[in-house]
Amino acid sequence: MSTPEVRFATLFDATHVALLGYAVRRVADPADAADVVAETFLVAWRRLEDVPPGDQARPWLFGVARRVLANHHRGERRRVALADRLRDSLHQSVPPPEVREPSIVERAVERLGADDRELLRLLAWEELARDEIALVMGLSRATVRVRLHRARVRLREAIRELETHSDSPPVQRNPTAGHEPRRWATARPGPEETS
Repeated sequence: MSTPEVRFATLFDATHVALLGYAVRRVADPADAADVVAETFLVAWRRLEDVPPGDQARPWLFGVARRVLANHHRGERRRVALADRLRDSLHQSVPPPEVREPSIVERAVERLGADDRELLRLLAWEELARDEIALVMGLSRATVRVRLHRARVRLREAIRELETHSDSPPVQRNPTAGHEPRRWATARPGPEETS
């Protein structure tokens, strides 16, 4: 009498190549075929007692794979329909972006490394607090504080460099708009800072 693990391994060895070929011929992306086969064997493992013995196991697995594929195609159709609806909604509610020259700040941000850009955008565009940025990026709050400081320093240097090599006037900050000259606005305080 074989153990469930041995029976499953035997079943897998005997059928996985055929099932993969079956799935590859029915999906657009080979990675999806691997997911279909993995899901098929997950069902087989969960329902190992229902898998018929001998030669009947192979067609049973193909039947499971067929149902998994049907679910995959239904899910794909739902995703495409949702994407179409979102696209239509965006076209109706979001005005097309204006075509203009990027500002000196935007050009300076593009000169930064990907991590610096993401930190500054999360802070400025998404208006996240440091603890929220820490969660998004999987970092400690202290690390976010240090990296934000360094990113701001590098951004100021990039702006200075662009101003030095550009005909455009230096960036003017309006103190009446709530910003001190040559200072960055601080991140919105996290819950532990407001108490």
